[in-house]
Amino acid sequence: MSVLDSKVPKGSLKDKWIDYKNHIDLVNPANKRNIDVIVVGTGLAGGSAAATLAELGYNVKTFCYQDSPRRAHSIAAQGGINAAKNYQGDGDSTYRLFYDTVKGGDYRSREANVYRLAEVSANIIDQCVAQGVPFARDYGGQLDNRSFGGVLVSRTFYAKGQTGQQLLLGAYSAMNRQIARGKITPFNRHEMLDVVKVNGKARGIIARDLVTGKIERHSAHAVVIASGGYGNVYFLSTNAMGSNATAAWKIHKKGAFFANPCYTQIHPTCIPRSGDYQSKLTLMSESLRNDGRIWVPKSLEDVKAIRDGSKKPTDLSEDQRDYYLERRYPAFGNLVPRDVASRAAKERCDAGYGVNATGEAVYLDFATAIQRYGIEQAKIHNIENASADKLYELGAAIVKEKYGNLFQMYEKIVDQDPYKTPMMIYPAVHYTMGGVWVDYNLMTTVEGLYCIGEANFSDHGANRLGASALMQGLADGYFVLPYTIGDYLSHEIRTGKIPTNTPEFDEAEKSVTDKIDFFINNKGEHSVDYYHKKLGKIMWDKCGMSRNAEGLKEAMVEIKALREDFYKNVSVPGTSNELNAELEKAGRVADFLELGELFAKDALEREESCGGHFREESVELDGEQQGEAKRNDKDFAFVSAWEFKGEPSDAVLHKEQLEFKEIELKQRSYK
Repeated sequence: MSVLDSKVPKGSLKDKWIDYKNHIDLVNPANKRNIDVIVVGTGLAGGSAAATLAELGYNVKTFCYQDSPRRAHSIAAQGGINAAKNYQGDGDSTYRLFYDTVKGGDYRSREANVYRLAEVSANIIDQCVAQGVPFARDYGGQLDNRSFGGVLVSRTFYAKGQTGQQLLLGAYSAMNRQIARGKITPFNRHEMLDVVKVNGKARGIIARDLVTGKIERHSAHAVVIASGGYGNVYFLSTNAMGSNATAAWKIHKKGAFFANPCYTQIHPTCIPRSGDYQSKLTLMSESLRNDGRIWVPKSLEDVKAIRDGSKKPTDLSEDQRDYYLERRYPAFGNLVPRDVASRAAKERCDAGYGVNATGEAVYLDFATAIQRYGIEQAKIHNIENASADKLYELGAAIVKEKYGNLFQMYEKIVDQDPYKTPMMIYPAVHYTMGGVWVDYNLMTTVEGLYCIGEANFSDHGANRLGASALMQGLADGYFVLPYTIGDYLSHEIRTGKIPTNTPEFDEAEKSVTDKIDFFINNKGEHSVDYYHKKLGKIMWDKCGMSRNAEGLKEAMVEIKALREDFYKNVSVPGTSNELNAELEKAGRVADFLELGELFAKDALEREESCGGHFREESVELDGEQQGEAKRNDKDFAFVSAWEFKGEPSDAVLHKEQLEFKEIELKQRSYK
């Protein structure tokens, strides 16, 4: 097996990045105009990287399958972005953000990368404010913060429930400035279908114009992949329908190692599935857990009554409700990390306490918050002996100010007013911590090929803290890659323009066209979605929150058989010389069918529970315990997820030593 060199600088964690920047090679401004860079993906990571590289003077080409970078999936992020600025004065620091991120990832992140992330986080907020991002502000005009799961401070900056959208517009405006200057050439409605290597270095890509079907060759001195995660391998997820793994998977097949593919985040706060006909799930921001209280009925009789409609959740008194997160984790309460909240919700529903028709939902209740804010506002406005209706009116106005668009979205989908009746939520596949392996420079195992944002593996370990996705994407794009890529490109200033009329480009283009021709000419019986849904069911049932060796072995066999049937019997209508959504989807599902098998293999190798995944055979429980009939407070079903097993891995390497010695490895619980 190849030895992976993470290229982590020597020295203490707090000095690594500063010292490293002081000694890396740079590219003279006059030379940057002679160097080309391709950026695949224009979300927060790709958009910020493209804008920054272009502003530095490089010639940048951007590629996205959407009709505009403004439609990148980063736009869907709701709750906020972390930064260690300590505006609240509640004890936050770079070190604490670093510590929370490593601990929240079950100690499986690369510590040097995470410390750098925490270090540059404060710069992100200043950058975005300068771009005009309308972060929420408090009464005095200062930037406001709220808290997210897994932390004991308020460090999350937000713009209502539209943080991703506002940050993306900031990055997009920076891109537009460079497009106008001619430093960025955008290729929208284009999909990268292969990377081209020349003498071991990434020298370009093969892309398809999704409108005309034309296959194009594009060369560069370096290629940056910023294409997001692969949660859609589960079919049902919070990801946009177009989110896919193709760019990352194609570079993997050309020699870029994958790391931690089985680490998937199961987000606890999603609108529950309502039937088998659904094609995606809807995320409700984790920020709602700042004020919402999660509960299920204590009595199975009440559960049955709620399901058959003879009782409403508002009919149950406080002592008839089980606020199970507050009971199990009093220090963190409803703001436990996402993996803990997700597993706990699944456990309650598996035990029979799910409150909707499918039995897969728990309540997220804002009644207490509305009452609390109402009393506070009445005092502020000197309203004495305020009626219950007045208190509700005052409190609901504050909740609306903080979460109004999220409540509106919920009501449109579920047709229930969440101000008056508790929301229903259930865990769903969301972010993927695994991805392409990168070193400290964010370079993959292919020279000149970089990977940033969610597409790489480095920062989140086995579980991502809420509001850290936007932080990583913008940190990589604005403040990390522009430095580290220069160290590599400083050796390319005499290379000259990369030609595309070479055998390497010929071979890559032929591979792409052969695959497209196969799908168009394969007259099978089933649609692409037929196979995608089958894959998603295998993945959720056997590679989801609960896993065991037998199920994972079965999954590998079933996915292989499904893939073979896919190539025999898939049907793709239309032609390749037109806008053909089914053809696009066929290529992406073909990649998911290969990734899914690797995903199961990785999960099988990891005989541990960590992150959002519970390895069933790692703890022996009797039936009474599994149903939590005893209702003890030890949270036995999840104990192994907090037990450190073996050394933290660099994914496929499994041998990188923990640098951060101060962490007390015995403290695994948030209790």
